[in-house]
Amino acid sequence: MAIDLKAQWAKRPWWLNVILLFSLYMTFIYSPFDVLLKPLAEDEDVWFGYMFHGTAAKVGGAVHWVVYAALAWGLWNMTSWAWLLGSLYATQVAIAMFLWPLLQLNSGSWLGASIAGVAFAIPAIAFWRSRTLFSQPS
Repeated sequence: MAIDLKAQWAKRPWWLNVILLFSLYMTFIYSPFDVLLKPLAEDEDVWFGYMFHGTAAKVGGAVHWVVYAALAWGLWNMTSWAWLLGSLYATQVAIAMFLWPLLQLNSGSWLGASIAGVAFAIPAIAFWRSRTLFSQPS
């Protein structure tokens, strides 16, 4: 059973293929290292702009791993639930990128936070607007 990669790639617009590739990288390379190999004392994980450390970061990293794996699977198959998961997660990232400079970096500026928030809001908005691409039932 050979996979026709050209047909698989054609299922999505280029920006969704980029997110798919990123999700595959996070699922198979980064998250396993982060959750399984990174020492607990060095572990950090960010949700909604707040950085968690130690055990809380390991738990957050495991949740991130599940989210990335589910998103990779859903984007590969273009399932209807992947639209909602991707939209919600991309929105969370945009919020986090806005809040990060304000909450974590003592010298954070509203301008820097706004630029980061808008830059990451672009894929979030694209996800929300792409519902018709995700036609398969969940």
